[in-house]
Amino acid sequence: MEPTVLGVIAVALIVGAAVLGKKTGIASVLLLLVIGIGIGYIPGVPRVEVDPEWILAGVLPLLLYSSAVNVPFTDFRRNLRAITGLSVTLVIVTTVISGLVLVLLLPGLGLAAAIALGAVISPTDAVAATSIAKRLGLPNRLVAVLEGESLVNDASALVLLRSALAATAGTVTLWGVAADFVYATVLAIGIGLVVGFVTVWIRARISEPVITTTISFAIPFIAFVPAEHFGASGVIAVVTAGLVTGHRGPSRFAANQRISDHTNWATVQFILEHAVFLLMGLELHAFIEDVAGSPGGVPFAVLLGLALTATVVIVRFLFVIPQLAILRRWERRSVESSDKRLDGVREFIDATPSETPRQERRKRGLLRRVSKHEADSEFYRAEGLQWRESLVISWAGMRGVVTLAAAQSLPADTPFRSTLILVAFVVAVVTLFGLGGTLPIVIRKTQITGTGDEARMQEIRELLETVNRAAVAVLDDPEKTRIDGTPIDPSIVAGLRARYERPARTEIAEDSTSEIDARSQMLILDERMRETARAELLDARALGSFSSEAIAAVQRLLDIEESRFDAF
Repeated sequence: MEPTVLGVIAVALIVGAAVLGKKTGIASVLLLLVIGIGIGYIPGVPRVEVDPEWILAGVLPLLLYSSAVNVPFTDFRRNLRAITGLSVTLVIVTTVISGLVLVLLLPGLGLAAAIALGAVISPTDAVAATSIAKRLGLPNRLVAVLEGESLVNDASALVLLRSALAATAGTVTLWGVAADFVYATVLAIGIGLVVGFVTVWIRARISEPVITTTISFAIPFIAFVPAEHFGASGVIAVVTAGLVTGHRGPSRFAANQRISDHTNWATVQFILEHAVFLLMGLELHAFIEDVAGSPGGVPFAVLLGLALTATVVIVRFLFVIPQLAILRRWERRSVESSDKRLDGVREFIDATPSETPRQERRKRGLLRRVSKHEADSEFYRAEGLQWRESLVISWAGMRGVVTLAAAQSLPADTPFRSTLILVAFVVAVVTLFGLGGTLPIVIRKTQITGTGDEARMQEIRELLETVNRAAVAVLDDPEKTRIDGTPIDPSIVAGLRARYERPARTEIAEDSTSEIDARSQMLILDERMRETARAELLDARALGSFSSEAIAAVQRLLDIEESRFDAF
């Protein structure tokens, strides 16, 4: 069958699964996995085998960048302790324990190769978990932790896999692995920062959305390729570049550019996420055929996969619950000490005289830092990770496409290679259906609920009113209501005041004179108001005084409004 026809069929299946998933409440990626397995066993359907490099170096950078660019940096920063524990410490612990269990169950494998498979099955795939979490309206912090974990844990696992494979040749030591891990992480972060800042600087100077979006599609590979070339983690470089772009984009890019980026990357992410799960299902038949003739055959590989599935699930529960309990205690103590300290700091700053402009700027900067810490404390107080959240995070330990692709990247001379690949597939499938299929039940039983619709809309309205008040303040500034020294037509000022305040509280004057036509006056003044409104929104975003969901919603509203005026 022609590749074009196959592509059309795949897109049709993806769309159909997405529609069916919304109607049935089942995660669409799980539906596609089942569909793929079913198609793979249809008589006459050829074997489906994909070079793992296409996934690890082609699809993975795009998926990670599309996720990272949409992760609010404030959320990532506030959850960094939880994310680091899950994506680094837990990955290392899971890798080592799974490797030891595998050595016991498969003695002829060797410790290094066993550790390699442990690294393969250690990273989680948050696609199914976050799709379920968002659909069921879980708290934003829970979703942010799961997304943050999935962004970083692939890098930890792939670095460990590389070190373990090198160890099979006896070329590394424990200290060598640790040094390689630090080197790969630090260099990758540096490359990602450079790529992120440079590409934002370039794209901010290009006004054509099509060109800037084209550049954005290359950014994941601009970060990934040099990082891998120099022995660093391409995954961490991509994630870092995405976080920088997502953080600086709202203040650097034009509205039409942000709208275009959001739509295009959402489409790319949707297609790739669903396509890789369909591909996973299609490949199962080939894996089973390869293992059928090996010692123990398919039954032994399945039993081994089930044993390792139980291992990774138990390890996750034993790690996550106490880790989050310790984190919860630290946050509670941090909030208590911050409340006492910040009150005194604010009083001291307020009482400090500012006699020069420099001292005034410094005072404002210090007050902003205090406000930022106060917002963080309020966040931890309002959205602490209680035992219910710990249970859901523990349950959301599904493995996915990275596990499968990494398993296929094992060298051809690895003992029991076909068996190990099928074992990795079993771990991925069982966790996806066992944990992913029951996650909605667990969420309902724990009675975890996010911000209600009414409360969410109220917060959005509050933030919108805040930025609008900042915009209306422009109209009260005599300097900003003049163009080249000429006062702007009062009717235009009143009209804009009415539009931003809703309802209007000023009578519109009918006669005035100006050297600039009324339409130009309105556009110039409205631009000044929108700039002020956006500055107020960026300030709220930097302080973290509103949820990322509310900030994103108001950001979209302002972008739509700005793009409408840019069309004039």
